[in-house]
Amino acid sequence: QICLSLVKLLFYLAHSPLGSIVLLDFQPRQFVMVDGNLKVTDMDDASTEELSCKEDDDCTLDFPTKSFPLKCSVVGKCEGINEKRNLFNAYRYFFTYLLPHSAPPALQPLLSDILNATGDLRYGINETLRAFEKVLHLYKSGLYLQKRPLLLKDYVSLKGFRTVAGEDYKCWPSYSHLGCLLSVHSAEEAAAICNSQLQCHSFVLTQHRTWTGRPLASFQSSWTDLIPDTNAVVYIKRSASSGERL
Repeated sequence: QICLSLVKLLFYLAHSPLGSIVLLDFQPRQFVMVDGNLKVTDMDDASTEELSCKEDDDCTLDFPTKSFPLKCSVVGKCEGINEKRNLFNAYRYFFTYLLPHSAPPALQPLLSDILNATGDLRYGINETLRAFEKVLHLYKSGLYLQKRPLLLKDYVSLKGFRTVAGEDYKCWPSYSHLGCLLSVHSAEEAAAICNSQLQCHSFVLTQHRTWTGRPLASFQSSWTDLIPDTNAVVYIKRSASSGERL
């Protein structure tokens, strides 16, 4: 969410009515999340000026660990230098820390492609935004789950119940520090996640949803403490419930 919001912001800056705007003091502390959208808190160091040049050798974009040769345009300006400076700063301050940990395994190769392409400045802001929107579409639609074995048949469902909230085993990246709370596309995906975790014997689909509309599922090592909840469904592994009275 943070990276996509940042890319949308940089897309606007690259195509603003004033021309391409560069953020000269590009630091994480210059941004804040407001209602799920990233905002710039300080525009004092923003500029629409692009570096003047006489030849291509005048257009090297330098960073502490990398340099990029750019083209000198016929009007004597380094082509796209403001856009590329913003994009590489987004890569080194945000993408490298957030993208490797923010998607299901099936989508991680697509995010790695974005990471590598922006790190080498092979993508401009238009291509980067399209790539992010493709990942978001796959994530929200559940298309990344195609051709998976059906595992929900191995679970017993109890509608109108949930397990007692409390500390349980931890997982990454959990929405709760007390246990394992993850977003899922469906109960079928939740069953696949539960099967992949040795501690998991049950999960509950909650009514809480993320910014993409995906429900949150709570994964638990026990299912014996149940309480009524008309809005919840408990799914219990058949192997865990065998020999027990439901």
